[in-house]
Amino acid sequence: MNRKITFIATMSFLTGLAGCASAEQGDAGQAAERFHSAVAGGQGEQACALLTPRAAESLQNGDQGCAQAVLSLNLSGGAIRQAEIWGDEAQVRLERDTVFLHRFPQGWLVRGAGCQARGDLPYDCGVEG
Repeated sequence: MNRKITFIATMSFLTGLAGCASAEQGDAGQAAERFHSAVAGGQGEQACALLTPRAAESLQNGDQGCAQAVLSLNLSGGAIRQAEIWGDEAQVRLERDTVFLHRFPQGWLVRGAGCQARGDLPYDCGVEG
């Protein structure tokens, strides 16, 4: 009888953990979608507000601010194919992009977008930070 109770308690605990992971993956995926939606809608300032401070700063170049620069990259997202979480880091694979995010107290912010895989080398990203 004790084995049955232990098994049920263990399964309940593991199911709860899976639910948390799914919620976190959903939150990271939604952040990536919000970013791409802002870019697609021509809302550069809104897109920049969804970037980590370092990523937003990396786009500022001379007279061109983050809002103009992010729109000039011609980023394209699409539907979510996969989301993975490692602590405060996430990778969301979309149909036409891979987005890297970091979790801050206020939520997930994009630290890499417009990223292309390069085999064993690190991703090459249009937005980095």
